[in-house]
This record gives sequence, structure tokens and C-alpha cells, in this order.
Amino acid sequence: MSEAMIPLSVAVLTVSDTRTEDTDRSGQALVERLTAAGHRLADKRIVADDVYRIRAVVAVWIADPEVQVVLTTGGTGFTGRDSTPEAVSVLLDKRIEGFGELFRQLSWHEVGSSTVQSRCLGGLANATVVFCLPGSTGACRTGWDGILAEQLDSRHKPCNFANLVIPERGTHG
Repeated sequence: MSEAMIPLSVAVLTVSDTRTEDTDRSGQALVERLTAAGHRLADKRIVADDVYRIRAVVAVWIADPEVQVVLTTGGTGFTGRDSTPEAVSVLLDKRIEGFGELFRQLSWHEVGSSTVQSRCLGGLANATVVFCLPGSTGACRTGWDGILAEQLDSRHKPCNFANLVIPERGTHG
């Protein structure tokens, strides 16, 4: 790749009733990977697994023209308080159906049939791309290494999501 990668501004949200900045390994793994790839961390927060608190934080980031990507980790399972998909899906203008499908395919090799319990999702909202990953550190690594690293790289061909959120580009190319 001869052209320079255009860094994106990324916000990371950890959804957890128990994690703190000291114990948030999944959020930290995403921050480490995105900064190692050359992107900028716009903001990082931890919020309780509550549909309205999650929605409030993500909505603010979607409305902020300085945030191009939102990554969430946690709250995508089936336990009683897992509510990230319900919180985020109503904010999306378009869903990226293939994200969840591809994530579960990649995850199959690591966790077998347990991958069907992942309700991860992706979508576009107000020129911001949003990806919701499961809460395990392994799942965050799988999502970043197997999908997001390429899809958030403006040089990846034939298409990527970076070029949809870079104002001067606004296309897949």
C-alpha cells in the first residue's frame, strides 16, 4: 500500500456493571489496537449495562462531528441486562448486516457453537460507523484483527468503511 493511511477519530465504550478503568481489559485491547494502527482515541468511557445510558453516550458520539467511529464492547449476549443491541440499533441509519455474520464465522474457530450467542452488530449513523463487539477480550481481538483493522484502513481495497466517514471522500473507493 503506497498511499498513507488516513487516521480516524475513534470513541470506545465499555458496557459493564463491574468493570473499572483498572479492570477493563477489553476496552484497553481496543484502544491499544486502534492506536497501534495509527488511529486517534477521541474518547473512552465505561457505562453500566443500561439501555438508556448506553444509548445516551453513543448518541452524543454519533452527533459529534469529531467522532468518526464508535466501538462498543460488552452487553451483546443474552443475559438479563445485556442490552447494547437494543440501545444502539435504534440510532443506526443503516445496518451492516455482514459484520455480525462475519464476526460469528471468525469466532466459530475460537468458541465453537457458542458464537451463536453473540449479538454483535454494526451500522452507519450520521456519517459515523458504529461497531458493537462482545465483552470478552478475545472477542475484541477477533473483531479488530479479523474485520475492523482492514475496514477502518482507508487503503484497504476494494472497499472499506473508513472512506465513508472521511469527509473529503464519502465513498467506498
